[in-house]
Amino acid sequence: MFCRSRFGSLFAFLLFVGLCENDLFANPADAKPLNVVFILVDDMGWSDLSCYGSDYFESPQIDAFAKTGLRFTQAYAASCVCSPTRAAILTGKDPARLKMTIWHEGAVEGGPFDRPLLPAKSKPNIDREEVTLAECFRMAGYATAHIGKWHLGTAAYYPETQGYDLNVGGTFWGAPATFFYPYTGRWSNNNPELRYVPGLGAGNTGDYLTDKLTDAALTTMRQFADKPFFLSLWYHTVHSPIEGKPEMVQRFTAKPKGQHHQDASYAAMIASLDENVGRILAELDELGLAESTIVVLTSDNGGVDMDVRGHVPTSNWPLRSGKGTLYEGGLRVPLAIRWPGRTSADSICTVPVRSEDFFPTLIAGCEIENTAQENLGDGLNILTWLEKPETPAPDRSFHWHFPHYYPRMTPASAMRKDRWKLIHYYEDDRNELYDLNQDPGETKDLSALQPQLTGMLRTELDRWRSEVDANVPTKNPNYRP
Repeated sequence: MFCRSRFGSLFAFLLFVGLCENDLFANPADAKPLNVVFILVDDMGWSDLSCYGSDYFESPQIDAFAKTGLRFTQAYAASCVCSPTRAAILTGKDPARLKMTIWHEGAVEGGPFDRPLLPAKSKPNIDREEVTLAECFRMAGYATAHIGKWHLGTAAYYPETQGYDLNVGGTFWGAPATFFYPYTGRWSNNNPELRYVPGLGAGNTGDYLTDKLTDAALTTMRQFADKPFFLSLWYHTVHSPIEGKPEMVQRFTAKPKGQHHQDASYAAMIASLDENVGRILAELDELGLAESTIVVLTSDNGGVDMDVRGHVPTSNWPLRSGKGTLYEGGLRVPLAIRWPGRTSADSICTVPVRSEDFFPTLIAGCEIENTAQENLGDGLNILTWLEKPETPAPDRSFHWHFPHYYPRMTPASAMRKDRWKLIHYYEDDRNELYDLNQDPGETKDLSALQPQLTGMLRTELDRWRSEVDANVPTKNPNYRP
């Protein structure tokens, strides 16, 4: 009995040690690297999803996804327009530092030339010397793919030159001529240029671009399923032209309008986006990759709340204004992240974060070497808030620089520090100050009532512009009022 008992104990002990060596004490380097699926929606407003309060649009798949992870309520785009934010996501650097402060075509044109100021110069192409997320992941052995909108430069600056093994659909154009096959045509009556979306292969009449980009993403994930991958799925939707599938437009036309959201065609675009995000998530489940894949879903700027070719696509209520402005409606965006082992289901974080934070967070969380150690960028590693979203906000300031003209906006810069938001306009050197805790809709300018605080924040904003060597607008010598 004694010998049998000792032998049984010894066997149990050795079995325990073996399990520990194979599991508990395993080398973390032997663990399978996490995949990344980064879904970027074009022009999606802060309140366009049901889980962010839409009173008309429907997004059940995205809502369900958000409940599996963490949803941010104060996530900010790096810019109020698309290309600068996309560059900031890839590099972790402020658009002002990158000298990319307007979309590609706007940088090429450089105008307008009939206003009091000449807009600041902006680079139309992302510098190849910049180290991107894709380059870092590829150097770590990941397969990398970009699918959808690029808008960061001409062919010599396409995704293939910035760390991506595969590029489907990425060009220098900011939007397709149409969302229906064959996705070609003139952008406008004033622009004879023929646009197209390459790399999608053969199609049929009625095929919808959002579906086809998802098809490409599903194929790519299947091809990469046996290796770690970094996938940028950057949809063209919900950018203009505002075109939904006819059957979906009919469905929303018959639905009672909301108080704030009312456009049936835009609602149909949101619904198609939602369906396709659901397809991506279902494929991750089917491939057994859901528990080893980080999924990020966000937007590149605020929603378009003004007339576009006969549509007023959305409202960013209760936030003020929208795309192309430095008010909250132009900057605040939806952000949901599901990160296996870090985020908890159905969690919410109210701490402000921004586009520049993705680079250091993904690099650190995936244990990827940053090949640009000499310049770690302008973002913050937010892993702490992914794991413990109730952690108090760090002491940091956010800055935005849009030294250009846009409907409802003249050249300006802005900053947020704690609860305070300052906007400085170049034309008349005017400041506006808002208390975002008490007035998230920015209805009451407090600059005259708080001159000392306004001056302090303006000094900090000026110091930041100097630090990043921001390009600024200049007086137009040919302007005649």
